[in-house]
Amino acid sequence: MFACLPLTALRTFESAARLGSFKTAAEEMNVTPTAVSHQIRSLEDWLGAPLFERLGRGVRLSEGGERLQQNMHGALLEISRGVEALRPVQHADSLSLSTTPAFAALWLIPRLGRFYQRHPGIRVRIETSNTLADLQRDASLDLAIRCGFGEYPQLLEIPLMEECFSAYGTPALVERLPDCATELIGVAWATPQPGLPDWQHWSAAVGEDWLQHSVRRDYPDEHYALQAAISGQGLVLASSVLASDSLASGLLVPYRPQIRLAGARYLAVCVPGRERQPALQAFLDWLRAESAGVKI
Repeated sequence: MFACLPLTALRTFESAARLGSFKTAAEEMNVTPTAVSHQIRSLEDWLGAPLFERLGRGVRLSEGGERLQQNMHGALLEISRGVEALRPVQHADSLSLSTTPAFAALWLIPRLGRFYQRHPGIRVRIETSNTLADLQRDASLDLAIRCGFGEYPQLLEIPLMEECFSAYGTPALVERLPDCATELIGVAWATPQPGLPDWQHWSAAVGEDWLQHSVRRDYPDEHYALQAAISGQGLVLASSVLASDSLASGLLVPYRPQIRLAGARYLAVCVPGRERQPALQAFLDWLRAESAGVKI
């Protein structure tokens, strides 16, 4: 019955009609003004009638657009109320987030005590997975911290850090290189990670022949790979973000520190509007401050 309705275009129209501006609607929906204009044009083509009058410096609803806006606002308001009634109760003193096991163990949790010192009344629940959480479907999650090259046009994006990849080992091992044999430690990704450097890229950049004959050991997670390097098993090619605490404590040091290969970006994402929740707003402010203190 409703399969043929252009719901995205209708929601875009309601935003533009309510705000009286394609540009402001684009900001509210976290898309470009061009995308809003395209959705409105496609809806007008589908209806066979103009919804806006294009003026020199803006737009104005047509007579048909005014009628549709009245119907759409009421209908979306009822849908919003129905959906909100099904959401889990959100507590002002708690938040939930999703991130990868490696980021949680190596970066987030070691710093989380500082957040609790500043906000002792806020509880943070952490879920870990290497699979992306669907924040628009899972209302129990307030936030996700992601690393990669993807874009999330339907979510609010908060940039955090840019990583690079370098080779790291224990101080004792690095001091003996390249005069001793060592293993090269990496990560065997369950899902291919295009765009991330590997030992082949690093070897080509450093130009040392002995690397071509070294034994390669891969682990299923970055956390395990770094722990193998900390125990002295070999050199690990790792993210500067995830290795930052091990470097600060002296457990690892860079080998050929001038060789730094570009990695991915870390960012926090949430459904637009959720960032205004007091607990989440406090956590995001803290997260930005902590991210700014990381030496990459």
